[in-house]
Amino acid sequence: MAERAARPSTDQESAPLLSDPDEYPNGGSNPSLYQRVNSVAQEPLTPLTKILLILALFLLLTTSVFIGLFAGAQHRISLGGNKGGTTITVTTTATATTTQISTSQSISTATSTSTLTTTLAPPPPPPTPTTPAPPPSCLEPHCIVLSASILSSLDTTQDPCENFYDFANGGWLSKHPLPADKSSFGQFEALAQGNIRVIQSFLESKTKVGGVDDAILDKLRDFYSSCMDEKTLDEIGSTPLLHVVKTIRNLYRSEDTDISSASDKRVDGLTAAIAFLHSRGIGALFAFDVEGDVGVDPNHMVLWFNQPELTLPSKEYYEDEGVIALLRNVVEQLLLSVDQSDDLPNKLVDHNSPPALANNEDANVWPPWPWPPWGGDDDDDKPLNRTQRIHKLAKHVVEFERRLARASLDLDILYQDPIATYNPVQLSNLTSTLTQINFPTYFSTFTPRTFPDRVVLTYPSYSKSLHDILNDTDSDVIESYLVARAGFTLSPFLSMHTDAWKAQRALLEALTGIKKGAIGDRSEYCIERVQETLGFAAGRYFVNATFGGDSREKGTKVITDIVDAFKHSLKHIDWMDEKSARAAAEKADAIRIKVGYPLSPDTRNPTSIARYYSGVHSDKKDFFGNMLSSFASDTFKKWLQLGRSRDLDAWEMFPSTVNAYFNPPANEIVFPAGILQAPFFSQNWPGYLSYGAFGQVASHELTHAFDSAGRLYNQQGKLAQWWTNATSEGFKIKQKCIVDQYSSYYIDDGKGGKIYVNGNLYDTIADLDQNYDADSGNRTSGENIGDTGLIQAYRAWKSQYKDSERAGNEYLLPGLDFTREQLFFLSFARIWARAMKPAAAVQRIRTDPHSPSRFRVDGTVSNIPEFAKAFNCSNKAKLNPPKDKRCIFWGS
Repeated sequence: MAERAARPSTDQESAPLLSDPDEYPNGGSNPSLYQRVNSVAQEPLTPLTKILLILALFLLLTTSVFIGLFAGAQHRISLGGNKGGTTITVTTTATATTTQISTSQSISTATSTSTLTTTLAPPPPPPTPTTPAPPPSCLEPHCIVLSASILSSLDTTQDPCENFYDFANGGWLSKHPLPADKSSFGQFEALAQGNIRVIQSFLESKTKVGGVDDAILDKLRDFYSSCMDEKTLDEIGSTPLLHVVKTIRNLYRSEDTDISSASDKRVDGLTAAIAFLHSRGIGALFAFDVEGDVGVDPNHMVLWFNQPELTLPSKEYYEDEGVIALLRNVVEQLLLSVDQSDDLPNKLVDHNSPPALANNEDANVWPPWPWPPWGGDDDDDKPLNRTQRIHKLAKHVVEFERRLARASLDLDILYQDPIATYNPVQLSNLTSTLTQINFPTYFSTFTPRTFPDRVVLTYPSYSKSLHDILNDTDSDVIESYLVARAGFTLSPFLSMHTDAWKAQRALLEALTGIKKGAIGDRSEYCIERVQETLGFAAGRYFVNATFGGDSREKGTKVITDIVDAFKHSLKHIDWMDEKSARAAAEKADAIRIKVGYPLSPDTRNPTSIARYYSGVHSDKKDFFGNMLSSFASDTFKKWLQLGRSRDLDAWEMFPSTVNAYFNPPANEIVFPAGILQAPFFSQNWPGYLSYGAFGQVASHELTHAFDSAGRLYNQQGKLAQWWTNATSEGFKIKQKCIVDQYSSYYIDDGKGGKIYVNGNLYDTIADLDQNYDADSGNRTSGENIGDTGLIQAYRAWKSQYKDSERAGNEYLLPGLDFTREQLFFLSFARIWARAMKPAAAVQRIRTDPHSPSRFRVDGTVSNIPEFAKAFNCSNKAKLNPPKDKRCIFWGS
């Protein structure tokens, strides 16, 4: 069957974003190259300048003459000047002097001499158009800078065949020590910082663009100013959070509310409180998402019922008693910080008498007074003061959340098995199971006109477990849990001098290893909040400043070349039969490729952006309120999709994001402009660098369409068995190879212990309604399989390198004693450089489906024979294992 090219986005997306970019060059802060040159040209020339210009012109002319003579000599030789077959040796010696001005204004001069000896054999037959002679080294300034960047990142004391990650990144890591205020820092984070500075340039500029753009920029700048205004934040203190706590309490409990678990009023109160929290983006008890119905019609948006966001990163943390003790203390401090009961009388009521609580005039004051209503633990007969009671309350809140965590589905299954997590039921099934929530009332908060009749349960057992947990838990504990969830979510938006902010910060520092008290650049934090809340608006001006020229077209070309390479490889895959290969090619052709920026909202259209964010409040004196307004707006937009067709122009990432993704139900791969920057990509780079770095990102996302989870979706994004049984079994054998390989990798936990990458590999899954195949993998196998896609990027590059019309961009870089093949792999490895605190590394192992950076490099290249060939690795080298030990997915 004829192959179709992968489908890119519409051609019209290359239109300029602003009608007159010259009015707002580079985000409004940096002058253009033309402006800089023009300003210099208008200045009078000094005698020294004239001498230097004359000297430069003389050297340029001399060099041109030399190059012409040398080229002519080579041309005469190729025409037969060496007919006798005599070998001619040409030796050229070049001396270069480089003067560098550092940021401290010191001047350093380096002189290097290189000797090039070229042996000219008898002329071969004229080369065919498909095998052109490679171009010479590039001596342009950008090539010299790029070459220096690569050289400085290396650690040549390492053997690339034994430890390629350190060989490629040791120099960079030594020059970029981990900042005290960060838990990790690598090339992704470094680029993200660069993107932040681009956004900062127009946030802090007062430049006017005109029209609707001015209104958008005002909203962005006001939002940013509200975050940067720490003086106002200090004056406001915890007041905004206290208002939220009061709202939760008023919704959950009124003066005449019966606190018994079976009370109808408790159902109404819990429903109202949880709806309020969810409407403000605060996760608690459970979560609803709106996504395609992958079992029926992936483009029809339906409701999905999920387990909740937890305070700790993953359920494993709830089994660590040291972490639990820390969490209890932090929850206690957080509850104390929002204690609104200072006006309570000193006289204590009889806390052993429930009627005393019901009749007490202070029963509505939060925290519940007295606490606990049953009189404390069994071994405590004495009345407790407020601090002691909140201490016990925190203990019960943490235990309540630990039960929620234990009832939740393992992340391994969430990441790996879309079939096990697709359980459509009638809404009545959920409402009859989780009777503590009045779902019609809950839904009316978000979608007053469209009530769902079906809901997809990701884990049916969770709703049953949640029902039992709520029944077994006192009302005051649930209320305090809701307050704590609000505190953890919203306290980062308070002044750093508030007790609530300090409490959540203490937990963050402990879990990530950030140095205590180390606070980073406030502007960086505030711009991250701008991106989080107004990311598509900020993305409009980011794209205009950074994503010009042919960037989008050339980035798309890398992707389509990789898709073509993948389709070509299908005929060589030993575990995939012909029928499955044809279906895989059809799915690859059907993938939507999105590059740069979204069209919904339309990045090119300021009116579209303004309309999208019309519901977001932006007051330069109300940072906390701005964040709440943004969360509410996002929630409203999510629920607005319920029952509608999928918006095929919408994105899940902002244009400035340094990342990419594959969306299985939409069958699309998406690459924001934020990642199409150095060190991942440049429209001016030689192909081997762009295909090695950005090509890895592109091939990784493409491969997700065929990994352990992606293979379960057909080309329409629907769950279906579109592979033959033989192909599915062959895939599982290959997948087990990956599981076994990565199971041997481990990290240091910072305490002298080891945590294995695949330490969460499971054999059985209790309480699942479907049978689950234990061979389907583990938490990281899908991402590890995605990384095997690097071979497709390599093949795509080699294919274009042989193309006579495109090989001209394969110039070598000066001073690099590496082949193009070696530079391809170096470009790949460099993007994964990352330093990380041990605590943060442990957290990533427990929560992140991606393997640590070191293994994403060494583990990947060890499965690619072309790497070992490029670096002449011996048969005994660590990264050149025997053929039967390699996990080769995509043919040889």
